[in-house]
Amino acid sequence: MDLSVLPTLTVLSDYVTIAQLGDNKMVRVLHPKASAAISLHGGHVVSFKPEGQEDLIWMSKDAVYDNKAALRGGIPVCWPWFGRIAAPAHGFARNSTWELIEHRESDNGVLVSIGLTDNESSREIWPHKFQLVLNVEVSETLKVTLDITNTDSTPWRFSGALHTYLNLGDIHQMEVTGMGTTYVDSLLDSKLCEGQEVLTLTDTVDRVYTAPDSEIVLHDNAWNRKLSVKNEGANSAVLWNPWKSGAESMGDMNNDGYLSMFCIESTLHANSLDEGKELAPGESHQLITHIAAK
Repeated sequence: MDLSVLPTLTVLSDYVTIAQLGDNKMVRVLHPKASAAISLHGGHVVSFKPEGQEDLIWMSKDAVYDNKAALRGGIPVCWPWFGRIAAPAHGFARNSTWELIEHRESDNGVLVSIGLTDNESSREIWPHKFQLVLNVEVSETLKVTLDITNTDSTPWRFSGALHTYLNLGDIHQMEVTGMGTTYVDSLLDSKLCEGQEVLTLTDTVDRVYTAPDSEIVLHDNAWNRKLSVKNEGANSAVLWNPWKSGAESMGDMNNDGYLSMFCIESTLHANSLDEGKELAPGESHQLITHIAAK
């Protein structure tokens, strides 16, 4: 994604502007260390490109930027639940309008903070008070922190994910290490399985790895680089690629999109909201993903 060609709406500083992509407003970062963009619709990182690198983040060529639809690709914020354990799937945060809180910059990079709080629409779906802050730290690496706070008077439970789509040269020349060997296979009715220490793909994969290492590495051999993913505050890592049939079944994914993307997600997984993580009033939890090219 060439961020420099997007129309500028507002200049906030030397490195940060509000730009337009379709109907979506983007917080755009153009810094000597890296460029990035975050859609205020969905609180959604859509690009992160260190200087001299291909973009580390994949976006579908058929993503819909109508300020209404959830975006296909990037780093969707799945919250207050992950998956289809309630409606809408993956929660409402990725379809909500976030507000710019602040931006800070230095010679080393830029920090963008955006926020989402409960409102009448959210309480119709999920009847709780909350505050979310998404901190996006853009430098030679990308760090995304979802800070979740219970502002209600009673406890509530949640699950969630930073559903990162990584951009790669060729899915056939990719392998993944560090995800561990134990996983729940969503394609086999959530069967608990034991796999190999190295993952390569020849078909659809949709797995919840339950004991990943502190660092998961995607070996992007076509582009001769390694993408490092370090997650914190998660209880699992979801790895996903829809393969050819899956891509063709999604209206917002280009049919060959599966060839150049792979998801490694920082996930708080739960089989139901009742099994989700509990937060007491005033308590916070951080879900983090840190992504770097080597």
